[in-house]
Amino acid sequence: MWELRLYVAGQTPKSMQALQNLQRICEEHLPGRYRIEVIDLHKHPKLAKQDEIVAIPTLVRKLPDPIRRVIGDLSNIEKALVGLQLVPASTP
Repeated sequence: MWELRLYVAGQTPKSMQALQNLQRICEEHLPGRYRIEVIDLHKHPKLAKQDEIVAIPTLVRKLPDPIRRVIGDLSNIEKALVGLQLVPASTP
């Protein structure tokens, strides 16, 4: 099971795009094997320190180990997959 935490700052277009891209990546590459937690730093600013968030949106892969971070709206799917250490579905 993949545990993913997406840090955003409100419902900005970039934050919403990051969530949509993340959901698409997960459905394509991890169907039924993921859980996404969205943390709005406007509502919970102290949580940024916990995962060492320096930019938003930031995706943190909590599980499987090791922890990985991907900064940005995840629109570059290949970069997101590499950042998550997730092999693309088309790779044999």
